[in-house]
Amino acid sequence: MMMRNSQRCNKQANDLKGFDVVVDAFGAWTPETLPMHSKSLKVLCDAMSGSNARLLIVGGAGSLYVNPEHTMQLFQTPEFPEMFKPLAMAQSKALDELRKRNDVKWTFVSPAGDFQADGARTGKYILAGEELTLNAKGESIISYADYAIAMVDEATKGNHIQERISVVRE
Repeated sequence: MMMRNSQRCNKQANDLKGFDVVVDAFGAWTPETLPMHSKSLKVLCDAMSGSNARLLIVGGAGSLYVNPEHTMQLFQTPEFPEMFKPLAMAQSKALDELRKRNDVKWTFVSPAGDFQADGARTGKYILAGEELTLNAKGESIISYADYAIAMVDEATKGNHIQERISVVRE
């Protein structure tokens, strides 16, 4: 069994050879599949361990902190929608596990609280860190299009290795 896992990891590492950046946009929503957030990320990290390739993870806003002490995450607040808590907790767990990896050049990119699939592309965003950030209008909002621009910028520049960053519309 150990040999099979080792062979599988070597094959996956070979499959990723030659890439500068790998983007993980894995999503699971059902109680049975939520643990796959951690499992799939571990597989990617194991395959990329020690390589120069960077791993960008599409994260969620639920794991962002809502206080400067970093003791409360958005999903722990009373206002957070109950239906999204299991997903936010699964992504938070995956991020916690990711933080223990120093053998992978990872960046976890969280969107704003209101992540709009059909929102307008403005081409402008605010790059933030671990805390839920509001724009000048007091909003935590970003479109998929502007999030994608931020993701490509991070893929190109690689300024946030082994960090979680977040983005909000300007």
